[in-house]
Amino acid sequence: MKKIGFIGAGNMATAIIKGLIAQNGTAENLGVYDTLEEKCELMRALSVGVYPSSQELVRQSDIIVLAVKPQNYAEVLDAVREQANTDKTFVSIAAGISIGYVRRALGCDCPVVRVMPNTPLLLRKGATALCPSDGISDEDRELVYRMFAGGGVCEYIPEAHMNEIIAVNGSSPAYIYLFAKAMADYAESCGIDRAQAMNLICAALEGSAAMLRDSGDSPDMLIEKVSSKGGTTIAALEQMRALGFTEAIAEGMKACTRRAEELAN
Repeated sequence: MKKIGFIGAGNMATAIIKGLIAQNGTAENLGVYDTLEEKCELMRALSVGVYPSSQELVRQSDIIVLAVKPQNYAEVLDAVREQANTDKTFVSIAAGISIGYVRRALGCDCPVVRVMPNTPLLLRKGATALCPSDGISDEDRELVYRMFAGGGVCEYIPEAHMNEIIAVNGSSPAYIYLFAKAMADYAESCGIDRAQAMNLICAALEGSAAMLRDSGDSPDMLIEKVSSKGGTTIAALEQMRALGFTEAIAEGMKACTRRAEELAN
């Protein structure tokens, strides 16, 4: 069994680790390095091996997940440069960090998988985009895929679109939370109990997602089926469109992509 090491033991790394333990029934092939002792203690409680340094973790691992913030990549990769080689696969889950960036920082054409997960992975309801580099073995490609597929849906995306896909799946839960909050705020302003309203909103979001996935209808067709001529839904949609609802979403997603490109530089 290949050894998988994590540099960083934050929420995303923890979600992936728990998913791997659930899949494999053991943590014996898993290891972490983190500068915070409380995170290391949480890993020990899961029977995950804790390494004294990032260098030792990379030395002992076959697949290394870089679970740190984009701003910390240069420092982290420089620290393990001497331990990197083409027999090891590195997995980057940071926004804007390209395969080329990782390879240049490591000074090695090692296999790299660029990944963009999202936070619902914590509940095994994630949506993850993956882009493997050239030179990766079929075994490692499949292993990394299963690492994230155990926590939700995965799609392979060309690297040319990996900055753009962040707006689609990586950051998009925040848009949906903002939408849900706005709906709950309105309900509360009308005197409706907020908890009851949020329960209905969440069910509506879940049901709408199921309709998009399973009904066979396009989004436009589903909108039409909810909208009666001269009815309440049409009144809402017309007002939202007049205020630039779809344009605001598109511009927000463009801003997300621009920021990813800035982080890459």
